[in-house]
Amino acid sequence: MREDILRNLQQEIYNRCQKESNKFGIGCYQHIVAVVKNAEILAGKYGADKEVVMIAAWLHDIASITDYSLYELHHVYGAKMAFDILKKYDYDSKKIYLVQECIRNHRGSVSLTKNTLEELCVADADAISHFDSVPSLLYLAYVQKGMEIKEGKEFVKAKLARSFQKLSIESKKYYQDKFEKVMEVLG
Repeated sequence: MREDILRNLQQEIYNRCQKESNKFGIGCYQHIVAVVKNAEILAGKYGADKEVVMIAAWLHDIASITDYSLYELHHVYGAKMAFDILKKYDYDSKKIYLVQECIRNHRGSVSLTKNTLEELCVADADAISHFDSVPSLLYLAYVQKGMEIKEGKEFVKAKLARSFQKLSIESKKYYQDKFEKVMEVLG
């Protein structure tokens, strides 16, 4: 495991999330941390390459936090950025390609085929991460969008339901209990 890369990527993502140019704010860093945590769990569960999965998880949103104008295609631009970053670490070319594929195919809102266990882990971790950052979703609803209590609650519940539906069948089974508990809390 290339701990040096993982440690440096964590710091780089944290620094980029703190910049004023990051339209998502520091809450995006908490989202990425949750993706990394869940990606590592899923890699262990499915027998995927943990190192590739964790590196891809750190980098999956790098394009959109770096330049908001790249958001719509952040999965494409992020894969290109990952290549440049990982080449500087002299990271294995075959593994760079796997990381890039994880980033290219992580979006649940875009119909993309997951061709490897690593891609599945990152995509599912991205979707389930919203359950680890419910306060950020509430902040989005009430502060950033100015919603009333009921409207904000329904907005968050709908977002979480969509996120859960994006999961693979196996991950839905694995996260079913978490989904039900969070939805129960939201009433």
